[in-house]
Amino acid sequence: MIYTVTFNPSLDYIVSVDHLKLGAVNRTNHEIMNPGGKGINVSLVLHNLGYDSTALGFSAGFTGREIVRLMEEQHISSNFIEVGSGLSRINVKIRSQEESEINGMGPAISDADISKLYKQLDGLQDGDVLVLAGSIPSVMPATIYRDIMSHLAGKNLRIVVDATKDLLRNVLEFHPFLIKPNNHELGEIYGVPLNTRDEVIPYARKLQEEGARNVLISMAGEGAVLLAEDGTVVQSEAPQGKVKNSVGAGDSMVAGFIAGYLASGDYEQAFYMGVCTGSASAFSDGMATREAVQGLLGQFGKKYL
Repeated sequence: MIYTVTFNPSLDYIVSVDHLKLGAVNRTNHEIMNPGGKGINVSLVLHNLGYDSTALGFSAGFTGREIVRLMEEQHISSNFIEVGSGLSRINVKIRSQEESEINGMGPAISDADISKLYKQLDGLQDGDVLVLAGSIPSVMPATIYRDIMSHLAGKNLRIVVDATKDLLRNVLEFHPFLIKPNNHELGEIYGVPLNTRDEVIPYARKLQEEGARNVLISMAGEGAVLLAEDGTVVQSEAPQGKVKNSVGAGDSMVAGFIAGYLASGDYEQAFYMGVCTGSASAFSDGMATREAVQGLLGQFGKKYL
């Protein structure tokens, strides 16, 4: 079974405005309301690729209930812990001359709520996949990713971590199955600018030396690089297409990698599935579909789906 954890899920209210003017009344010409959060995005794309998962995390108030309802509408299983204080976030994403975001705060998550999450995680079985993705609310311990991996160290799980800076680096000693920083996040960790695929390879290898099993580096239009635990190094330019949407492309890459690996056990296949799934989301108004991914795989002469 695949489980995703989103600590601070949201309702993503995505609006398009012809010419955004600050200090004036702006009217939208298009609106979308989606359940949001990196783990939720992974679950949504996994479903589109034919893989079931259960989304875990915290919800609160009427916005939390709407997140769950929208996920049910899209046939995504969830088991969120209902928090008694506050509201789940509404994140406003404005598409105009530039893309802007206003992200909400989220609810007050207590120690008792976190304990309930640990009880859920205790139910995971050997062989399960667990995805820990995104930032954490300020009310939670800054070490929560590391704490979870330490708590689960006795289980034979494939744990995927998509986070930045210390959240990511602090889990490496527990040998996550996959980590997915982008080139800028990798550069921040080591204090260097990284702009080309060849430049990221030695620094991705450093993350492996610190404990990561597989390191997938996303580089937007420059493509991606994978350093796999079996010694395989794969890199590729990005598929050709027009970018319409920057929301969820990295999460889609994670979902594609997981789907590709579970289907084949082959890291190169997982890599190309990840690259094409991430791009399929970037090239659409929503999240990647199986058909869109299949079309992009054809650019590389691949027919995995």
